[in-house]
Amino acid sequence: MDFSKFVWTREPEQYTVSPDAIEVVTKPHTDLWQRTYYHFQNDNAPVFQMETSEKYFSFVVKTEFQESHHRFDQCGIVMYLDSENWLKASVEYENKSFQHLGSVVTNHGYSDWATTEIDASVKTMWYRFSRREDDYCIECSNDGMTFSQMRICHMYLGGGKIRFGIYACSPEDSSFRAVFSSLQMTECQWKAHEGQKPD
Repeated sequence: MDFSKFVWTREPEQYTVSPDAIEVVTKPHTDLWQRTYYHFQNDNAPVFQMETSEKYFSFVVKTEFQESHHRFDQCGIVMYLDSENWLKASVEYENKSFQHLGSVVTNHGYSDWATTEIDASVKTMWYRFSRREDDYCIECSNDGMTFSQMRICHMYLGGGKIRFGIYACSPEDSSFRAVFSSLQMTECQWKAHEGQKPD
């Protein structure tokens, strides 16, 4: 992908962008979350995104997080429209036994969090983010070839021009190096539904 089309929202203090990869060193106490359950708002994680009006596409990226070691350390894909409308998917470190592979969807200022537990030894994850107009699909993969669905969602402000890309953060007192590679934008791999016809 042409990284010259990408723009930082909250540029990190330490990062490198090369033709093959992007590396980000997270800063402590950075996160994306809105209100639900915790009743606080965190909106200071760096995101690196490009803009598109394309209605049907897929975005694939490989993430590596060998150094993640503290609760909630995370890196992954993001579609950040504004502080109250965004989605993200990542592996969030929990402890030496397990991590949370999950996604957050935030519409109109309220976040949710859908997760499954994976072993703490996992230090690489691929994601595929697909758009069909204002509906979205997030998938994950261990090898970049076979993807499994994590979530299908609707974004209320996601019907027009959007921004999408990558993010990394450390919500607590921690820091780690996140590496993003093999970024590509392709034809939409999320095929039209073949079952019940639309109303």
